[in-house]
Amino acid sequence: MIKSAFSKQTLRMVSTTHFGSKTVPVDQKAKLVGHVFSSVASKYDLMNDIMSLGIHRLWKDHFINKLDPGMRPGANEPLNFLDVAGGSGDIAFGILDYAKTKFGDTQSTMDVVDINPDMLKEGERRALDQGRYFEDPRVRFMVQDGEQLEAIESNSKDVYTVSFGIRNFTNIQRGLETAHRVLKPGGIFYCLEFSKIENPLMDMAYQQWAKALPVFGSIIANDYDSYQYLVESIERFPDQETFKSMIQDAGFQAAGYESLSSGICAIHWGIKA
Repeated sequence: MIKSAFSKQTLRMVSTTHFGSKTVPVDQKAKLVGHVFSSVASKYDLMNDIMSLGIHRLWKDHFINKLDPGMRPGANEPLNFLDVAGGSGDIAFGILDYAKTKFGDTQSTMDVVDINPDMLKEGERRALDQGRYFEDPRVRFMVQDGEQLEAIESNSKDVYTVSFGIRNFTNIQRGLETAHRVLKPGGIFYCLEFSKIENPLMDMAYQQWAKALPVFGSIIANDYDSYQYLVESIERFPDQETFKSMIQDAGFQAAGYESLSSGICAIHWGIKA
């Protein structure tokens, strides 16, 4: 009887997860997160501007510059990039622009994957509006669950990037293990995500700002609930050292991080041996 009761309790524990501050069944979180991003897809830049006071653009530029992506002159073959939860195209297009500008790289490929079709449509719309990467044979937009990436072959990618997306995974550790699977030996896992503020005074100020974010979301985007979830998802995400340990547990070597803006967000990385 004790064993049976323990098994039922364990089953209940592993069958639920968090959706912001709420506890929900595991099999419902992806649908709930999908609803959030379908709601904000057309206002993605506005959402990020509200969440970060516009600083997200500088963070993303630094993220790409630090990665220094691109096929080096004299290299034997192009690189294969994978941008996960990247439906808007911000990071994917930035990487390809950087590779072309700095290294003259017009051969490397990019898979832009997102679990949310509405976000991918937003990225394709931007590619069309900007006159680059739309129907480009080097660029694929694919609906994929970042925890599975079933259409991405193992040991096939040189660089895996994810920007402000991994905190929305139902099982973050599984997502990290999948990142390890799809990367080639020597491949780079590279992540930009909201993190834990290291300065107590700045943390106090940001917490007050965070309380107001859903209100601004309601006024500006007519969407209180989505912004409330996004704030809560930041609060639930692991701190820098904990997330670094998770990256190592997934099998990556040389894991490290750089805190930005006193830890409001952080760049994390790891290398597949």
